[in-house]
Amino acid sequence: MSADAPVAAGMWQAMRGLVVRDLRLALRRRADPLSVLVFFVLVASLFPLGVGPEPDLLRTMGPGVVFVAALLAAMLSLGRMFADDYQDGTLEQLLLSACPLPLLVAAKIAAHWICSGLLLALVSPLLALQFDLGWPATGVLFLALLVVSPLLSLIGAVGAALTVGVRGAAVLMPLLILPLCVPALIFGTAAVEASRIGMESIGHFSLLGAFLVLALVGAPWATATALRIALE
Repeated sequence: MSADAPVAAGMWQAMRGLVVRDLRLALRRRADPLSVLVFFVLVASLFPLGVGPEPDLLRTMGPGVVFVAALLAAMLSLGRMFADDYQDGTLEQLLLSACPLPLLVAAKIAAHWICSGLLLALVSPLLALQFDLGWPATGVLFLALLVVSPLLSLIGAVGAALTVGVRGAAVLMPLLILPLCVPALIFGTAAVEASRIGMESIGHFSLLGAFLVLALVGAPWATATALRIALE
């Protein structure tokens, strides 16, 4: 057995333990994930009521509305990704851990995605019915949200780390995050629209996958650096 195997196993256990901890905290505070889900459903449902029952208009605007609603809903939970740990001292313990901080940050991002982005993706097919999207477009919408939602969590983690402990973080964080999320919204919406009109959407998914890979590589390191600066 390699000498690095126990070290790798210890890092994996630390990451898994942190994910389990955050999920348990989310279960104790069920109001937080439920508020994200309810907000997502309400925002997406108000548009059909506001613009009227015109089927062609609803089909055209539907994908963009769902993605914007998902982004706004994800913003509700991003502020608490590190804020609670910062207040109770857990964040300082994470910095002192033997496990590299970027790996622990990746674990917290994974837990955040499970409690927010994954739920939004699972509910999206029901919202697609309100916009009269066909089954192929609905499937593409679900897959696109599965790719875009972790991207939103990764980008949002950087903004949450930059604003942790800062007054007015709730106002400052959207200004930092929203411009970076525009490409994901554009290509996610374009993938669904391409499927709706009978065109291939693989090109859009390729770009979304490239964005996700870049975020997976860079966001945990950037977030860890921002957290160290915040605690200095």
